[in-house]
Amino acid sequence: MADSFNFELVSPERLLLSAQVTEVVIPATEGEMTVMANHAPTMTTVKPGVVTVKMADGTSERFAVFGGFADILPTGCTLLAESAVHVDELDVSVLENRIASVRAELEGAGDEKRTRIEQFIAELTKLGEVVIPA
Repeated sequence: MADSFNFELVSPERLLLSAQVTEVVIPATEGEMTVMANHAPTMTTVKPGVVTVKMADGTSERFAVFGGFADILPTGCTLLAESAVHVDELDVSVLENRIASVRAELEGAGDEKRTRIEQFIAELTKLGEVVIPA
């Protein structure tokens, strides 16, 4: 049986999860990363995506996150999300509204900012495809 560690998922609104887990898959900006007990100390930024958590009892939970950062230590991991929700609570209209508000920022944006906004829209769109069935 895999060793467990403490994982906390926090958004500005609330603490979504604080539990003993065996594995967490994080959508880091440099690519997905799997965190397990005794992971090397790391800090990473998080892009919009799905965080998959394997609980110590073997069950799994999935959360949609909309950016943030993760602090990883050998004894635990804390993910501070800009915004997060359990995938079962994610509403397609909420996601579409988020994409529309980001698209509105494209007007008058410089080239560098435009590229970042377009990448963010692509990440939000992919998140919708992953968690909301067609």
